Amino acid sequence: MAKKAASYELYDDRVLVKPAAAETKTAGGIIIPDTAKEKPQKGTVVAVGPGKYAEQTGNIIPVKQKVGDVVLYGKYAGTEVTLDGEDLLMMRSSDILLKVG
Repeated sequence: MAKKAASYELYDDRVLVKPAAAETKTAGGIIIPDTAKEKPQKGTVVAVGPGKYAEQTGNIIPVKQKVGDVVLYGKYAGTEVTLDGEDLLMMRSSDILLKVG
């Protein structure tokens, strides 16, 4: 069964991620204007689907991520969606590069 966030039920190996806020200052203390901010590549998993069916066996391959995991993903990974006024990213489990420990 898919894990839910609020009333969201994801299908297959989809993962819903809330991106972290973009950096507003550099390490040296320089304030970054909105036009120069880079898209964050870090976020928190909000919901996960049950997994993907293996083509040859028909068994479900479960999603490795869990709700609450902090993850890093590719710069252009996922599709931006707005649900209940919140900006989120929907992506495949395979688009996630690593879990921040």
